[in-house]
Amino acid sequence: MEHESLFSLSNPEFWVLVALVVFFGLLFALKVLPGALFGALDSYSAKIKAELDEAQQLREEAQALLADVKAQREEAERQAVAMLDAAKADAKRLAEEAKEKLEEQIKRRAEMAERKIAQAEAQAAADVKAAAVDLAAQAAEAVLAARLVGAKTDPLADAAIGQMGAKLQ
Repeated sequence: MEHESLFSLSNPEFWVLVALVVFFGLLFALKVLPGALFGALDSYSAKIKAELDEAQQLREEAQALLADVKAQREEAERQAVAMLDAAKADAKRLAEEAKEKLEEQIKRRAEMAERKIAQAEAQAAADVKAAAVDLAAQAAEAVLAARLVGAKTDPLADAAIGQMGAKLQ
C-alpha cells in the first residue's frame, strides 16, 4: 500500500476529517453545540452552587444549633450549681434548726426531770411528816391509854385524842 498524504483529495480519511470539521462547524454556527455544552455546564454549575449553598446553610444551622446547645448546657450547669448551693444552705439551716430543737428539748426534759425530782422530794417529805404525825399520834395515844388504863375513861380526854389525830394530819 502506498503511503498517501493525509491532505490528499483521494485519501478517504481526509474526507472524514473534512466532514467532521463541517459537522462541528455547523453545530457551532447554529449554536447547537455551544448552547448545549454551555447549557450543560451552566446547569452543572448551578447544581454545584445549589449544593454549596445548601451545605453553607446546613453549616450555619448546625453552628446555630451548637451555640444553642452550648447555651442550654451552660444554663443547666448554672442551675445545677445554684440548686446545689441552695441544697447545701438548706441542709446547713436544717442542721442548725435540728441542733437548736435538740438543745431546747434537752433543756425542757432537764427542767421536767428537776420538777419531778422536786415533786418527789416534796412528796417524800410530806409522806415522812405524815408518817411522823401518825407515829406521834399513835405514841401519844399509847401513852394516854397507858395512863388511863387504871382510871376511868374520861369523855373529854377521849374526844381530845380523837381530834388530835385529825388535826395533826
